[in-house]
Amino acid sequence: MTRVQNRRARVRGGELDDCLRACAAHSGKLVGSIDRKRVELAEQLRKLLVVWGTTATAAPAPAPAGGATALLKRAVKGAAAPTGGIPNEVLDALLAVANKALEAGYDDELNLALVISDTVLAQRKNSRAGWRLRARLLEAIGDEAEALEAYEKYLALTDDDGFGVRNRIAGLRLAGQKERELIALLKRQTPRAEEFTRRPATDVWAEGLAAQAVGDWSEAEPRLVGALLTLTAEDAPVTDRQELLSQYLDLRLTAPGVDLPALTEALALYAEQRRTRMRGPVADPTIGGVEWISLGEFRNRIAGKSIALIANSGRVGASSMGAEIDAYDLVVRFNSYRIDPKNTGSKTDIHATIHKHGFNWEKQVTTRLVFGGISGDWKYSLRNRLVPGAQTYLGDESLRWPVRNIGRLSTDVWSGIPTTGFNMLYLLDFLDVSPKLDLIGFDFYESGAYRVQEAMKLAITSVHEYTSEKAWVMERAQSVTDMRISLR
Repeated sequence: MTRVQNRRARVRGGELDDCLRACAAHSGKLVGSIDRKRVELAEQLRKLLVVWGTTATAAPAPAPAGGATALLKRAVKGAAAPTGGIPNEVLDALLAVANKALEAGYDDELNLALVISDTVLAQRKNSRAGWRLRARLLEAIGDEAEALEAYEKYLALTDDDGFGVRNRIAGLRLAGQKERELIALLKRQTPRAEEFTRRPATDVWAEGLAAQAVGDWSEAEPRLVGALLTLTAEDAPVTDRQELLSQYLDLRLTAPGVDLPALTEALALYAEQRRTRMRGPVADPTIGGVEWISLGEFRNRIAGKSIALIANSGRVGASSMGAEIDAYDLVVRFNSYRIDPKNTGSKTDIHATIHKHGFNWEKQVTTRLVFGGISGDWKYSLRNRLVPGAQTYLGDESLRWPVRNIGRLSTDVWSGIPTTGFNMLYLLDFLDVSPKLDLIGFDFYESGAYRVQEAMKLAITSVHEYTSEKAWVMERAQSVTDMRISLR
């Protein structure tokens, strides 16, 4: 059963200095780690230390001997948060640490993330990022009811739902309903189970396993189901309940004299609640009758047409080029694009997006291309994020990762993770069927980001090779102005 602190959605008092000391202690634990997730967490902790060190002293200071941990210890020693609560730079750095800790998923890291969550929400009770972080943490440790409450608080603070929280809430609620139906079914199928609900579930479960080990299923099953009934009545963490449900059904599959129709009914409910908890309710398994298109079919759809690729840049947001942009045959927009008709134009023919983000998937477009490096993760995102009826054509596996799969540019040739924009541009350049191919407002984030409000807090990540992408574009440019780079 889970060893992570079972925090509730109510926020405990979180002092910033105490939180930073916890980060300092955790940073020391990560020294020498070769676990990729922990190495990434250590890097975010290092950045936090630098941010807090410069914020607390009001001026940049060189890292002292002893590395990042020493820097944080120096920063927190006697340093108080500026008047008015947690500084914005420190807030962002703490959230980055907590998100990496959550991705790591180990008990120690989840506990660190919970400490950060307490601190962020104690200092900023209306932090949208703070409430979403808390919901995800509570879900990770199996506190589903409180996770739902935190998700609801997040939704109450935002008008945009780019992270698909409403769908997540619907999935968790439906999964909880199906799990309760499964437990009720097991109770009906195993009448003696209630005899074993007045003792600790761990003791009863151990007795059930012992009986099963010697081949006495008639004594094992009521104890195993009794333990499950107790965990449900006690509202034990979902992670614990799911683990034992899975074990019980595995044992039942091989039990002597198994009642196949009864087992099939139980397995169907188990599978439904697991599937719904993972991906949310899917109203239309055919994704609205979408037409999948391959590389060749996409080529035929764009051949001979003028194409404008619109950057999500501050330069576009102040361009007054709306009418000119809409005059192109095809307009391509990316990820969390924002529409302001006067400046950005109003039409979107192709939405190209990374599979990890859920922004604008509900917007009506003719073609949606979803990019992703790992096939399994890409397929999972399509099932979770695609909105039935929001697109007529959807790129298939042949269009999943153009730079790597079509261009065959390995990490030896192109070390960085290609951006959505570069994947799209590489694809169009490779096909070479457009008489006019223009990039509007591409300054590689020199003018800042121009996105839907919910995405404005997203960091301009360092995993991309912006400099290399810019060099690739400029090598092929036929003409360049302040707003337009023409490749054809």
